[in-house]
Order: sequence, then C-alpha cells, then structure tokens
Amino acid sequence: MTKTLKEIYSQDKTVISYEIFPPKDDENGEKEDKLFNELKILKNFNPALVSVTYGAGGSNANQSVGIVKRLKTELNIEPMPHFTCVSSSFANIRSYMTNLEQLGVKNVLALRGDIPEGAYFSDFRHASDLVSYIKSDHKLSAAVAGYPEGHIDSSSLEEDLKWLKFKVDKGADVIFTQLFFDNSKFFIFLELCAKIGIAIPIIPGILPVTSFKQLEKMTNLCRVTVPAKFLEKIEKYKDDSASVREIGVEFAAAQCQELINAGVKGIHFYTLNKSAALSGILGSILQRF
Repeated sequence: MTKTLKEIYSQDKTVISYEIFPPKDDENGEKEDKLFNELKILKNFNPALVSVTYGAGGSNANQSVGIVKRLKTELNIEPMPHFTCVSSSFANIRSYMTNLEQLGVKNVLALRGDIPEGAYFSDFRHASDLVSYIKSDHKLSAAVAGYPEGHIDSSSLEEDLKWLKFKVDKGADVIFTQLFFDNSKFFIFLELCAKIGIAIPIIPGILPVTSFKQLEKMTNLCRVTVPAKFLEKIEKYKDDSASVREIGVEFAAAQCQELINAGVKGIHFYTLNKSAALSGILGSILQRF
C-alpha cells in the first residue's frame, strides 16, 4: 500500500531512503537499465522511498516519469519525484503532477532548484510557492529541503531558517537535509528548528564519499564543513581509489550509527546512482533497520 510521508515517518524505527537521477545521454536506455540493476541491489535494504530528480524546467521530466513508473511497477518501491521552480510554469507543473498522480504517486519534493545559465523563474520563484500550489490543487504529500549549515545563497543560518519555517507553514510534511559530514552541525540545526516551532520530521542527508574529486566538488557547490581528520585521511590517499572508498564507507557508517542512536526518523542517502559504497555502509549497520 502506498504511504504518505507522514505515514512513513511515523514509524518507531529509522527508515532509509535514496536519491537517484535520470542518466544523461541515454537514448537507448542502457544507462537506465544499469541504474535499475544498482537499485535492485539497494532494494535489499528495504528503502521507504526513492527520490527522483529532474532537470531545470522539467527538461528531462518524461525520463523522470518513466523511472517513477519503473520504481513502482518493477521494484515496488515508493517514488518521490522532485519539482523545481526554475523555468517552471503552472501549466507544465500541473500536467506533470497530474501524470504522476495517475501513476499512484503520493509524495513529492518541492525545491527552488539550481539556476543554470539561461534559466529563469516563471510562475514559481520559491519552494514555498510550489508547496502552496501542491497543497491547494493536488492531494500530495510535500517534502522540502533544509540546510544544516545554511543555504549557500543565504546571508546566515538564522536567515535561512526563517525561510525554512515559511515552507513548513505553507504545508510541508517532511524536511530532507542537504548533505553534511559533521553530525554536530545537524544536531544544532535540530535544536534551532525546534526553537522556532518546526515540529515536522527532519531527515538527514548523507553522501558516501568515494573520491577526493567528488568531495572537492560537493564542498564547492554547497556550504558544508568537512571534519579535519576525515579530510586529512581522504587527501592522504586521494590517488588510491580503493582506500578512499574504504575511508568514506567507514566514516559514513559511523556517522549514520550516531544519527540512529540519536533517534532520527530516517536517513536519506545521495547514491549518485551507485550501490557499492552504500551497500557497504548499510551492511555494517543492517541490524538497525
């Protein structure tokens, strides 16, 4: 039975979820088939849902819908499609949502979205606009993004929290956080959210580090602190891919264990469409799920 976000995160255990993205330049579908082979491995860890991204303005929305359909029919996994404001009109969002509802989708993730060169805002400018629309015109459960160290475009964490509260007040049901590597930042974030009256589940986002270049890229794209000892280890072995993967898996497993011990409702993994590192992490803490 399809569950809403509220139902998924009302359970008395930590549930897991994944983020995937439609493969680029996949005219014959081979890359998508490879993605589903990875997901078949990850299904063994009983994910509560899988979120599916799409490009600015729904540039690959049809591909995303196809993946959503395959998640439900082939793998019997609950999908959570992304929606972004960039280049998105009421008409194309309404059409996309209606299509998804006909597939039995119950949950979506509302985002402002990154702003690539040449993109623009149409009928939606903020994630809160999307949440308001979803709640007024569709029977869908809406998640939003949170940033434990503040959004990269925000002047401060306090300012960013005001906008997060605004999204929650518009009807968001769950918050999924941006990736982070320092759990203390997440715990402080939880306290600050509670102080301003945010009472919905907040699900930490975890990225297993598998390469030094990947870590550099992510820290350049978003506001995130990398613990000095972890960074030192990764940098020391940056040219040894096997060692970097092992260090990344060990670090993420310990990070997740601490979050589970703290009683988080869920953990959302940024898979980068790969199963190997995540399988290592979940395998080491399997008994907790």
